[in-house]
Amino acid sequence: MKILIIGKNGQVGHALQGSLAPLGELVAVDRQDCDLANPATIQATLNVHQPDIIVNAAAYTAVDRAEAEPELAMQINGIGPELLAKAASASGALLVHYSTDYVFDGHKPAAYVESDEVAPQSSYGRSKLAGEQGIVRHLPQHLILRTSWVHSEHGGNFIKTILRIAQNQEQLNIVADQVGAPTSAALIADVTAQLIARYQQSKGTTGKFAYGCYHLTAAGHTSWYEYARLVVRLAREAGMALQASPDTIRPIPASSYPSLAPRPANCCLDTSKLRQTFDVSLPNWEDGVQQTIAQLARR
Repeated sequence: MKILIIGKNGQVGHALQGSLAPLGELVAVDRQDCDLANPATIQATLNVHQPDIIVNAAAYTAVDRAEAEPELAMQINGIGPELLAKAASASGALLVHYSTDYVFDGHKPAAYVESDEVAPQSSYGRSKLAGEQGIVRHLPQHLILRTSWVHSEHGGNFIKTILRIAQNQEQLNIVADQVGAPTSAALIADVTAQLIARYQQSKGTTGKFAYGCYHLTAAGHTSWYEYARLVVRLAREAGMALQASPDTIRPIPASSYPSLAPRPANCCLDTSKLRQTFDVSLPNWEDGVQQTIAQLARR
């Protein structure tokens, strides 16, 4: 089977190239080749490569900037995935697409399940929800994987931001009343590979594949504040020179850290459906953070 990865230079796209390589002929493209804001490049890319499986790891992820650029965010996160779904429907391809906890409002006291009511509070969240809806509308053979707080040694993320600030500042103020599950791009890529392998196996048998929407995050949850404390502690233990220490990080409420786009207070996603349907094991979030820190320390 030919597998096409769209968004090869992002955190997840980079990790996918290693995880999916054993599963078939792999083609990975970046924005220059396939720009989700440009419908013509989408169709041209699919015409050239004619993939059996499309993995869309491209997205507009600048949450605050999306408030000023809602049309561009909608084109990339909403309309682009819908066009991919239409093309996949015509060719019979599987589409794997990544979404976000930001499709929820964050008010639920417990972790969100896939069937909970969606109510995005930001332009970014609305654009990601539109992408989900467009895929569901046009393509039964899809996998939508909602994830949260993605990190890796590549690209921009919370870990790298904290380390950059901690190198130059002794004291950090970090939001303590927003919770979620930091999830490594490596974990997302590895689970994606497991699901695609199951899909490939189902094509050669009479068994049915469980298409649909699934929540995919590391196990457990934490706050941004506790997350930052762990990052700084592990980085110092790995020999990184930081002015800040875990004890010089102070918790603050989200109200003291104004941002253009509202963030959900509760970003926790219940992964029971994914684990039970595909017998997937999801490690604790601390494990992934430790791996990312170790990779950054070796640079």
